[in-house]
Amino acid sequence: MGVAPDVPAPVYREHDLFTLAALPIHAGVHELDGDSEIHAHDFVEIAVVGGGSGVHVSAQGRIPLRRGTVIVLRPGAWHGFASCRRLVVANTCLSPVALGTDLAMLRDDPGLRELLGSAGNGRQGVFWTSISGRDADEAVTAIDVLGRRLADEPHQRVLLLGHLLTVLGRLARTPDSAPANGAPRRTPPHPAVSTVVARFQAAPAHPWTLEEAATLVHLDPAYLTRLFRRHLGLPPIAYLARVRAEKAAELLAGTSLPVARVGALVGWPDPTYFARRFRALVGLTPTDYRQRVAGYRQRAAGSAAPPATGKVGTVGPRVDAWTRSSLTSTRPV
Repeated sequence: MGVAPDVPAPVYREHDLFTLAALPIHAGVHELDGDSEIHAHDFVEIAVVGGGSGVHVSAQGRIPLRRGTVIVLRPGAWHGFASCRRLVVANTCLSPVALGTDLAMLRDDPGLRELLGSAGNGRQGVFWTSISGRDADEAVTAIDVLGRRLADEPHQRVLLLGHLLTVLGRLARTPDSAPANGAPRRTPPHPAVSTVVARFQAAPAHPWTLEEAATLVHLDPAYLTRLFRRHLGLPPIAYLARVRAEKAAELLAGTSLPVARVGALVGWPDPTYFARRFRALVGLTPTDYRQRVAGYRQRAAGSAAPPATGKVGTVGPRVDAWTRSSLTSTRPV
């Protein structure tokens, strides 16, 4: 039987995933067959297709996959895989809070800044790109190694960071990744930017103003705005709106809370304004977003195909990669 349209998608939480390692990251390589459940998560996921065939399902629709496809999902974006036949998917997951704090230096590189921040306005939290087959093979291998290091040496912070940079370097290898005309690279994010980002992530429902955020870090509002634009590409309040939209998407996909309540919980208590802002940032109204994820889950549950199973390359034994238990046991997809 199908799942009722109002049944929420499961949401995988970073506090379940990033518990043991010195850096809030996760990596793993999986081989999938069949269909997966529709799910969401509150962290950033980067998925690299290393081979096989299948279809990616998200708010953007059904997209065929091939070797070299790279998918970036922002927090709150729901997705799944369908019609998988030996589909190799290598995942790297990052805490959004860490991207503004511990891993803020990643945004120093133009290629990484584009990769990690592209699933924004109008994309329903999902960004697509592609790399060569050779780069895909190297990325899958690098993700496999990172997964091993996370399992075997979780407290070696510098070692883990080095392997993470190797992974991301394979994915952001573009001509724009190097500074133009010999210009120096941008300096690491100002500590004030990291502090404000962390506060926005921790309390999106707070009625933040630019003046309050600036006071928090003892800076002039205009100067804080310049810092945000320089390092994140958005002024503070626009960045806050993206944080709120991501949190709202997570709640819409993962709970049965009324839409108006979701808006209030993320800092947009007026339902009309919430709907307008969410649509501008995500590309769908809150109601349409919830209906889309419910519809895909219903069709996936009613499919005659068996549920997807995952075989974690050489990282571990064959597991069901599409259950909550597999995620919390450090085997997410």
